[in-house]
Formats: sequence, C-alpha cells, structure tokens
Amino acid sequence: MKSQDLRRLLKVLEDYNITEFEWESTSGRVFVRRGDAEPPPQVVVAPAQPPPAVPVPAPTAPPPAAPAATPSAQELPQGVQVTAPIVGTFYLSPSPGAPPFVEVGSQVKVGEVLCIIEAMKLMNEIEAEVAGTVAAIVATNAQPVEQGQVLMVIVPD
Repeated sequence: MKSQDLRRLLKVLEDYNITEFEWESTSGRVFVRRGDAEPPPQVVVAPAQPPPAVPVPAPTAPPPAAPAATPSAQELPQGVQVTAPIVGTFYLSPSPGAPPFVEVGSQVKVGEVLCIIEAMKLMNEIEAEVAGTVAAIVATNAQPVEQGQVLMVIVPD
C-alpha cells in the first residue's frame, strides 16, 4: 500500500469516526486503531459495612504444632552465610530427579553453582562467593524463600 493510499484511508476513517479497521490481502495487511472506542466505564464502590461481631468460642485443644522454624544465627555453624538475593522458590538441583548441586560436606569453588532460586519463571543460579566446605543447608528444597534468608553456610578453606 502506498503512503498516499494510506493517508486517504486514514482520512476516511476519521471522517466516518471509525475507530478500528483491518484489511488483509496477498500483498500485505493493514490494521488501524484510533483512540478509544468508548470511554472506560466509571466504577463506583460503596464502602463495605463491617460484619457484625460474632463471639469466638475458646479453643478446646491446642493448635497443631507449627513447622520447624529457620534456625537462628546462633544455631548455625560458623562460616559464610549464603543468603537469598531475591524472593522465590529454592531448588537444590537443576531439575526434578537430578542430583543436587551441593550437599553438606561438598567442597565448592568460587563461582560454582550452589542452588537455584526461581522467581517469575526465571531460574537464577546462586553461586559460591568463597571456596570451602558446605557446612549446612538451611533452606528446604522446593520451598519459598525470602530475600536475605540464609540458604546455606560455607566454611572457607
């Protein structure tokens, strides 16, 4: 389509207030959308009324035990703590069924992949910043981790 033909087409669309046009042939395709077809609808939300107070009966049995908490810094072995740089899901291996990158007792080198954190469908490899021995793996495989959470501890060589 020549530029003068396109200008004429745009003029016709404007004259007839056409907001969307599509044309396709063996020589090409043209799709034009001008502005909004209609202004977006206005949405008005009334404030919600609080629900009436309902008395809660006292529990008769103690609540189930919470999952084991992450060990405190005092319970971890001495060494360099590897922390999560981002929020995501922690993985010890590159794929299900594959051997883990490292285990407790593994010797690691600087730059060696220790684990993966999946965030928004992206696999982020976490690498060792020091050479040494993996003394503890604190995070649980395939479980969420928070930014700054200790994943493992490496005792430097």
